[in-house]
Amino acid sequence: MTIDIHASREGDANEITINAAASSCCGSGPAETESGTLSGQDAEAIKAIVREKYAAAVTAKAKGCGCGCGESSFGEDLTMIGDEYDGVTGYVPDADLRLGCGLPTELADLREGHTVLDLGSGAGVDAFIARAVVGETGRVLGVDMTPEMIRKARANAEKLGFENVHFIEGEIEALPLDDETVDVVVSNCVLNLVPDKRRAFAEMHRVLRPGGHFCVSDVVVRGEMPEAVRRSAELYAGCVAGAVEEETYLAWLREAGFEEVRVVAEKTLPTPETALRLIEEGGAKGSLGTLMSVTVFGKKP
Repeated sequence: MTIDIHASREGDANEITINAAASSCCGSGPAETESGTLSGQDAEAIKAIVREKYAAAVTAKAKGCGCGCGESSFGEDLTMIGDEYDGVTGYVPDADLRLGCGLPTELADLREGHTVLDLGSGAGVDAFIARAVVGETGRVLGVDMTPEMIRKARANAEKLGFENVHFIEGEIEALPLDDETVDVVVSNCVLNLVPDKRRAFAEMHRVLRPGGHFCVSDVVVRGEMPEAVRRSAELYAGCVAGAVEEETYLAWLREAGFEEVRVVAEKTLPTPETALRLIEEGGAKGSLGTLMSVTVFGKKP
């Protein structure tokens, strides 16, 4: 038996209601999570919550919403990226909404002429850094499911005069790209927000050319994730509740067909006060494991 996670947007949408129910585990069907299966309707509800929070990062110009949510959105500062962009070639401040948890472009072995795909490209900060490396002979594609982000990124690209950086509205679990069309996939603190990570990893594999590779920064957990934390919409949009156990994350990438999967950078993240409060007030069993920002590299044969 598995657990069906039912996402609710009632009231102030601060909770994802979880109910136990019998369900099949394998084959093509609902999205799978560490704790069980996620129906299509529930996945869409979660995406709506995430889309709403990330749209607010653009429309309110509230830096630090999402992975690293600031006071304007969630009432506390959970910034994960720090000052790591300082001095990085190609960095565009107007494109930095402080949503990241690493620097995947710095470890992605990008080369001049590469075609690079940025998953969850936001306002374009990592895409523009990639453009600085691949040059005029390369190409950078950004995919994001939030229309406000796409508009912001396109406006930034137009101001910069980049004709080989393109932003496409779409979902990571169903990328709007043909098979074997990119050399490198990068992503920064986004895949943990995707309800069906295994499908997302399969899509990464599909669009990469043979011999291509990925380098993604993400949030994972080493240890347990109490139910009170995992069911929080606030912490899901903040890249905490959607984090899976590190070894599971790596195993799913290998299952998708990637080789030489390894962690190339990591750092420990502080436990959000919201998570601690939910555990204490809710009487949650167990404690929250260690939250980690990891950058993972792997190759397609």
